[in-house]
Amino acid sequence: MARGTDIKVLTPEEIEGVRKACKITREVLEIAAKAIRIGITTDEIDRIVHEATIERGAYPSPLNYSYFPKSCCTSLNEVICHGIPDQRPLQDGDILNIDVSCFYNGFHGDSNATYLVGNVDETGKKLVEVTRECLEKAIAVVKPGMRYRDFGKIIEDHATKHGFSVVRSFVGHGINQLFHCAPNVPHYANNKAIGVCKPGHVFTIEPMICEGVHQEVLWPDGWTATTKDGKRSAQFEHTLLVTETGVEILT
Repeated sequence: MARGTDIKVLTPEEIEGVRKACKITREVLEIAAKAIRIGITTDEIDRIVHEATIERGAYPSPLNYSYFPKSCCTSLNEVICHGIPDQRPLQDGDILNIDVSCFYNGFHGDSNATYLVGNVDETGKKLVEVTRECLEKAIAVVKPGMRYRDFGKIIEDHATKHGFSVVRSFVGHGINQLFHCAPNVPHYANNKAIGVCKPGHVFTIEPMICEGVHQEVLWPDGWTATTKDGKRSAQFEHTLLVTETGVEILT
């Protein structure tokens, strides 16, 4: 995903630019989340995301990115990531990930979360909760000197302790004026990621955790990735800034 291995150290002005894009991204994600209810289509959620983004003077980063046709990703149940909004109404018991990225004044922000639709079974609730905890535990150790390869072990240890698996094919990434760049941030243990956190680095951590196997199937649309066994997957993501003393969550 990332091109090259040089990790950009952002200037204070650039950090401010990313911070503004991330603030908008967070606002739009929360507006989308408020719209979730049984019977709404993901197309309708996409429309809400698009309009809220444009209202704030931003552009939806996914729209026409490598031919992605919509303004956000909506990944339902067994969809791991990059689900394309469509006409299927949300049903009682679904879990839905909404992934919002906004481009504002030359900078990108990126954030996603998984939401419960109506009455979700206990396993589904646990999957979502553990996935959120995986992200929180990884963020808690971000500081200068931390190796990018070390976040994966923290995430995988927590997921496997609860009987879940960690997706390997999709990773966190650097983000600034570019939507995706170095570093790569894998979410599994024993990975080969290059680089060490330094003040001024901005990147995402976005673990995808599965009920069953971690392997995925890519649909013919070239985007939608689902679990190989059809079991559910959840994801949470923040854009993060490495500070002199630790981390600032920008989204």
